[in-house]
Amino acid sequence: MMHDTIPSGEMLIDGRFRGADKHREVINPATGEAFAEVAMADAAMTEEAIAAARRAQPAWGALAPLERARYMRKVAAEIRGNAESYARLIVREQGKPINEARGEVAGSAEFFDFFAEFARRIQGEILPSDYAGEQIWIQRVPIGVVGAIIPWNYPFALVARKVAPALIAGDTIVLKSHEDTPLSALAMARIFHKVGIPAGVVNIITGTGPIVGEVLCASPELDLITMTGSVPTGKRIMSNAAANLTPLSLELGGKAPFIVMADSDIDIAVRSAVTSRYMNCGQVCICNERTYVERPVYDRFVEKFVAASQALRIGDPMDNGTDLGPKVSLAELEKVERRVAEAVEQGAKIVIGGNRPEKPPHAGGFYYNPTVITDVRPEMSILKNEVFGPVVPIMPFDSFEEVVHHANDSRYGLSAYLFTNDITKIMRAVNEVAFGELYVNRVGPESLQGFHVGYHDSGFGGDDGSHGLEAYLRKKTVYLNYSGAPTSGLMPYGN
Repeated sequence: MMHDTIPSGEMLIDGRFRGADKHREVINPATGEAFAEVAMADAAMTEEAIAAARRAQPAWGALAPLERARYMRKVAAEIRGNAESYARLIVREQGKPINEARGEVAGSAEFFDFFAEFARRIQGEILPSDYAGEQIWIQRVPIGVVGAIIPWNYPFALVARKVAPALIAGDTIVLKSHEDTPLSALAMARIFHKVGIPAGVVNIITGTGPIVGEVLCASPELDLITMTGSVPTGKRIMSNAAANLTPLSLELGGKAPFIVMADSDIDIAVRSAVTSRYMNCGQVCICNERTYVERPVYDRFVEKFVAASQALRIGDPMDNGTDLGPKVSLAELEKVERRVAEAVEQGAKIVIGGNRPEKPPHAGGFYYNPTVITDVRPEMSILKNEVFGPVVPIMPFDSFEEVVHHANDSRYGLSAYLFTNDITKIMRAVNEVAFGELYVNRVGPESLQGFHVGYHDSGFGGDDGSHGLEAYLRKKTVYLNYSGAPTSGLMPYGN
């Protein structure tokens, strides 16, 4: 029988695990009950973590990239060696079904292996000079000290997504976990400590946004702030960072349109739409948030989609057969309820769901039934505001031009989906759909070698692949004169 391993609630600061005077309970969303508590950092502890990262960075950045990569591969091996325990920890604090949690853990290990491969791939440039006996070098060097803030929906994988590129780039990092899901990050902290990553290189702290987040993002000692989370939080971070001109990389959520053309394979589109909406109880920034179906196949799509939604099993997320677990918290559950109530008040129709289960798997859990909403209009809030839950508004359309307009009529611009076999429509969508990611005849998740980036209120910067790694590096230009002769100090084409 697998026993759950709960890490202590101490933070990793400068190579040591530290407690704090204040603590916070961690709630199991499947039961609504507390099962652990963690230390909550204050402003002084946050500053200590930043100072530790600053002290550690020169030596870490001076290591050969292959040496940094060796640490990273050890991290990946440790994750895989205890994968089931980490998956169960994710379930207990976040609530996603165990099979999805196993995928999150596996993906976390992949981040470290993938970015370790860049040990031989961080390239510079050599340019010809305007002078004889001289070269111009453009090097990519560590950006320095990184501050990272992550949300609660992927509490294990997002640690890897931020830490892995920082490590290979030669940066040090201070990462703040979300208050609701701190244990996954603390488990990762123990992995970093176990494999011997030097003190101060990775610091994992727990605490609130108004205290830890404010100090972190206002610090003049940070060289990059990378954050995944909400639009209001992103704007607050940007305001704080402005005082120090700290570079930012922000991924701030989305309102992904899921477009189904009449010529597509409807069964594949339905299965894909179900997966994209209900994975992690709809708590994914790239989830299908609004479904548009071409009118000739609208009724058939809705019928099949409703049947597939009703077939989902709501259950204990620790059970292998569970399709849909709870929302992460009572506050998030109540937010979904408000979004649905607003839609009904504005004239939308609930086809199925729209409520909590009468007999949830656990009486105190934060469960919500799969919900399908029709009779929606473009101006309704359910098509404008991010739901982040198992709620699907479905709307018919009559032309490709119309649906592109509806898709782009959003302040978000992260991910979009198109199901069609018409190459002309595919190419038009590539050119006309204003989102950072476009999935054609498939759904997410995104790939490690891709680039996860949003437009508009979905943020800027981005994660993953070589383009995501660029945020963790900066360029240094070197003018190397080896001729032994002085330069004139004048532009070579001047008089």
